[in-house]
Amino acid sequence: MNDTNTSTPIAGGPTAPAWGAVISMTLGVFALVTAEFLPASLLTPMARDLGINEGMAGQAVSATAIVALITCLLIATLTRRFDRRQVLLGFSVLLIISNILVAIAPNLEFLIMARVLLGIALGGFWTMAAAVVMRLVPEHLIPRALSILFSGVSVATVFAAPLGSFLGDIIGWRNIFLLAGGLGVIALMVQFATLPKLAPSGHASLRTLFEVMTRPRMRFGLIMTMLIFTGHFAMFTYVRPFLENVTGVAVSGVSGILLGFGIANFLGTYLAGVLIERNLKLTLTVMPVIMGLAGLGLATLQGDAPVADAILIAIWGMAFGAMPVGWSTWITRTVPDEAESGGGLLVASIQFAIAIGAALGGVIYNASGALGVFSVSGVLLLTTGVMVAMGLRTAPIAVEQN
Repeated sequence: MNDTNTSTPIAGGPTAPAWGAVISMTLGVFALVTAEFLPASLLTPMARDLGINEGMAGQAVSATAIVALITCLLIATLTRRFDRRQVLLGFSVLLIISNILVAIAPNLEFLIMARVLLGIALGGFWTMAAAVVMRLVPEHLIPRALSILFSGVSVATVFAAPLGSFLGDIIGWRNIFLLAGGLGVIALMVQFATLPKLAPSGHASLRTLFEVMTRPRMRFGLIMTMLIFTGHFAMFTYVRPFLENVTGVAVSGVSGILLGFGIANFLGTYLAGVLIERNLKLTLTVMPVIMGLAGLGLATLQGDAPVADAILIAIWGMAFGAMPVGWSTWITRTVPDEAESGGGLLVASIQFAIAIGAALGGVIYNASGALGVFSVSGVLLLTTGVMVAMGLRTAPIAVEQN
């Protein structure tokens, strides 16, 4: 049975779209995701400069994700009396400060402290982003606005890793983070100019969050989301060491392969919209299976075929592009009455998965290298795809008979 899209009326929405504000939100997403993903392409020089191994440097990713996880669970409650415009501007300021501090970090402890600030900005911004966008455009334009918002993730995936790897070899990894801080400044300026005042709405509380989390469909879906993103980020965090140490690719080759990953991810995000319209469950089932097969293929080849490795990494990127869009769509169908709380829980599960993926990947990397990371992640993704096929329910809750 094919899933069909349904829309939930949004009461009190605007009569005219504020596209400038939507673009400013997209710039914020682009700047945040760029800063979040940069260590994946700069892990080797960062570790060398700070005098630590790559597994330890990868914990900077874990620190960001852990703090983002805590933030997205608490931020709606802690800021429920504040204008959303001011809160979002505050997150952009934290992003800028974080990048500057990373650029001057003398050791791992200072680096992690700087990335903690990014975690606050990341978790808070993502928790509120979709709900704010819904208040910026009329109901019938919400899907288009959300697709614009998610394009910020795709564009960051296209540019952050390959450009970070390429330019980092030329101007140094510290200057790359200063450039990322400049992106934050641009986003802040555009947001300041375009975001309207947005008085807090609803009655966000930890009790509401817990009630939504304990709904049976939510529990299963959040666990599946966590497993998929854990497998992905375990591989993604250590993709550069894999390419350099296993495949033997030079820095320029790493940049080219990561660019291919990013372009494929962008195409996957676009493809997701078409696939989700036809069958949401099939999309959420097939894509992690494809990711898992790509990971196992990379581990099996063991770097003997660089071109095949590049193709598999691109396929992996395309499949992953469908995941954020697909699971966000699932949230709107599963908890239409508490979409903001559901969105916060989705962000929390993803950030928890990033933390687990980076940390677990570091342990496996130190024990058995990049091949071990890709093997374990591939098996995890394949298994999760089967579990999604067997247990996920995607019919809109409003029309489902329980």
